[in-house]
Amino acid sequence: MKFLLVFDFDHTIIDENSDTWIVKCAPEKKLPNELRNSYRPGHWTEYMGRVFVYLGDNGVKEDEMKRTMTTIPFTAGMADLLGFIGEHKELFDCIIVSDSNTVFIDWILKAADFRAVFDEVFTNPAAFSSTGCLTIQNFHAHHCAKCPKNLCKRKVLKEFLDKQLERGVSYTQIVYIGDGGNDLCPVMFLRKDDIAMPRQGYTLEKKISQLAQDLSPVECSVLVWSSATEIMSYLKLLIKE
Repeated sequence: MKFLLVFDFDHTIIDENSDTWIVKCAPEKKLPNELRNSYRPGHWTEYMGRVFVYLGDNGVKEDEMKRTMTTIPFTAGMADLLGFIGEHKELFDCIIVSDSNTVFIDWILKAADFRAVFDEVFTNPAAFSSTGCLTIQNFHAHHCAKCPKNLCKRKVLKEFLDKQLERGVSYTQIVYIGDGGNDLCPVMFLRKDDIAMPRQGYTLEKKISQLAQDLSPVECSVLVWSSATEIMSYLKLLIKE
């Protein structure tokens, strides 16, 4: 008996968006209008690349960025939940699928000593260049019309499950914990024994509700959460069964 926990990162594990939080490092803690207005829907990663160039050009160094990022608060109850999962790793495989980047997620998880809770992190690769500028790349290419061009979370989840099956690992249940519009695609891939946990009041919950109203509900069970202690209560029930 093994369960797979799939976490989004921004507004799910942490209570903010890591990409917008980094703007605290910018001069006067804001971006110039022409940079802000350069974002095109579905092309967030390219936009963040321009933000990082701007920060680099303004002398923002790696250590300042790291200090800023590690002040992001975790979502209510999340530290307890991750501690609980860490104590029961024999029952839970745990992955992150996020539109953030490897540098931000590593900094934040390592600072809080939670990196070991997660078996794998799937997110946009980032690294500091020789000039000290943070650079970012798209996670992969895909053909899903519903998702931003750099990341289809359904594709990530499906490929992970296929790889696990090849290793002889299958899961009793998948628990998907997220908040955003880009979490709907993987949730629609879940089966009836699985469970989606959308964060209350966020886009994913609204989109799942809309599907139910349109009489095309998702196949899996849905449990809404506002504090991660509610997720922990569910997991405790799960491992008792």
